[in-house]
Amino acid sequence: MASGRNQKSSRPIRVLLAKPAIDGHDRGVYVLARAFRDAGMEVIYPGLLPTPEEMVRIAIDEDVDVIAISLLNGSHMTIFKKVMELLKKNHAEGIAVVGGGIIPAGDKPMLEKMGVSGNYGPGTPMSDIIDHIKKRARESRSKKW
Repeated sequence: MASGRNQKSSRPIRVLLAKPAIDGHDRGVYVLARAFRDAGMEVIYPGLLPTPEEMVRIAIDEDVDVIAISLLNGSHMTIFKKVMELLKKNHAEGIAVVGGGIIPAGDKPMLEKMGVSGNYGPGTPMSDIIDHIKKRARESRSKKW
């Protein structure tokens, strides 16, 4: 019988794909969800407008490897900061956080410093995003187990 570690590390990557804040533009999230699924990942989508608290609770409850957050409304610094604080508060820093949407170049270094990687914008090749999610999931799993 395989150990829990081996069973978990061989399971598909689990991604919570979130579209928080007051941004109702969801077409891109559906494109990402399908691409992640087609790449063999399990996608958890909590619907539009989850709060940071809901995202972190769902991520912990669903044992995700990565939280992927898409924002187009300029609230990225506030939302990502809150998510990172809540992960730390809940001792879940092993869950990777990846960003995307409309994020000004000047904000990307601050997000990286917080631990939010990727920060991809429109036009990014899907293969780049998928490769990054896979890399972050491997890192996440190495921290969790």
